[in-house]
Amino acid sequence: MSELDLLIVVLVSLVGSLVKSVTGMGYPLIAVPALTLVVGIEAAVVVIAIPNAVLNAWLVYDAWPDRDETRDLPVLVATALAGGVIGALVLVRAPERPLLVFLAATVLFYVVQRFRQPELALAPTTTKRWAPLVGGVAGFCHGAVGVSGPVVAVWFHGYRLSKNAYVLSVAALFLMGGLAQLGVLLGAGSFSGDRWLATGLALIATLAVIPLGKRLRSRLSATTFERTIVWLLVGSGLSLLWRAFG
Repeated sequence: MSELDLLIVVLVSLVGSLVKSVTGMGYPLIAVPALTLVVGIEAAVVVIAIPNAVLNAWLVYDAWPDRDETRDLPVLVATALAGGVIGALVLVRAPERPLLVFLAATVLFYVVQRFRQPELALAPTTTKRWAPLVGGVAGFCHGAVGVSGPVVAVWFHGYRLSKNAYVLSVAALFLMGGLAQLGVLLGAGSFSGDRWLATGLALIATLAVIPLGKRLRSRLSATTFERTIVWLLVGSGLSLLWRAFG
């Protein structure tokens, strides 16, 4: 990678990590499309794998006191881990466009329904029934294309959780899918010399913005936090369509 490529990695990681440390999602949604333009999809997924895992682990630790407010988390985490392994095994070996279009359509459909029915919520019986499938799909998406945020965010947004319980839930799923993906990537030798350098720089940038993100999240009202998530979903849907057809 050139010096310009490495600079882009750092800048993208700063922005993406800040958004993620506030909302629980956003780093891969921002970083993967941007880095794909300069280093390609596989390298983009590889470079952010470790920083993203570290950030997710910190978010889980930070929000752990609110674990009693979560729902269906154990089964979601277990199936996300399994799905992540399968997804990582097919990374760049299968066409990603159909998956990206499906994810974008799901997200944008949910957002439209959210504006039509502001109090839209998923019943506990519904989430319990579908949680294994959602966890598996989220893990697969994370492993295959490095982006599972749309699936996870849509699902947990319907739970109507508190800020920290929401962040804990999404970060836990991201962490499991990411660790499964990372294990496969390391085993396959996907990290080379310049990718290790880019990963190290991205990790430094990620760690640097964590304190600022935590302070910003604590200052957001519940309403502002929820609106931020909705608009982040809009952005993610459009980003997925751009990545699929751009």
